[in-house]
Amino acid sequence: MEFTKMQGLGNDYVYVNCFKEKIENPSEMAVKVSDRHFGIGSDGLILIKPSEVADFEMEMYNADGSRGEMCGNGIRCVAKYVYDYGLTDKTSISVETLGGIKYLDLTVEHGKVTLVKVDMGTPILKPELIPIVAKGETVIDEPIMVGGKEYHMTGVSMGNPHDVVFMDDIKNLEIEKIGPLFENHERFPNRINTEFVNVIDRHTAQMRVWERGSGETLACGTGACAVTVACILNGLTENTVTVKLLGGDLQIEWDREKNTVYMTGPAEVSFDGVWKEK
Repeated sequence: MEFTKMQGLGNDYVYVNCFKEKIENPSEMAVKVSDRHFGIGSDGLILIKPSEVADFEMEMYNADGSRGEMCGNGIRCVAKYVYDYGLTDKTSISVETLGGIKYLDLTVEHGKVTLVKVDMGTPILKPELIPIVAKGETVIDEPIMVGGKEYHMTGVSMGNPHDVVFMDDIKNLEIEKIGPLFENHERFPNRINTEFVNVIDRHTAQMRVWERGSGETLACGTGACAVTVACILNGLTENTVTVKLLGGDLQIEWDREKNTVYMTGPAEVSFDGVWKEK
């Protein structure tokens, strides 16, 4: 199986061109290739496939083999792959995901994609659609007991579920302990991605993320979008925010008039290779 290892701000996946390759059991394959000691090493597996409703389809799997709806860093890498590897010559493309069809604009320099702007769509705030077990119409600054301590969360779906928790000190957060408790909390029927956020100023926020099925990752594009929406809903920032992740920065804008979130960031190829099944 030919593959390409790619990363967006350190959020790395193994990409397979399914115009040429056929993966019989992608969930099982995701677990194998993601292993950082015995596999290729990644946060998961992303298949680039033909689509009947868009230019391409992105089918993604987390490192534990579970299927994911969307990945903001992953979809930027899909855009770079299809252009750089000659699957398209268009600089505006559409990509089908389980979280809906996404529209991407590509910045090309010297024949290679350097930057991708993604129309991430409308943020979903209704608890039953995220899903989060809650009584109100939205989940904004709502208390939740986790590990015997009360936190306050804001729930947002960007095609996949997020809860955003604001706090002053995220650097010393024991995320490997608290992350799984949030992920598997009874209020999250489909598990959850949790962003722990420190707001620096009206235009800047810093975050760490615990992704369901993968653990802490260096970046999460949909998470950065959810963070921006949560910041605005809580009156903490303006509508355009630089979100600082462990792997780098993303520029996120929530256009309130269109009710659409835009994400702009890089995508890079790490290496190409061939996986030989043992």
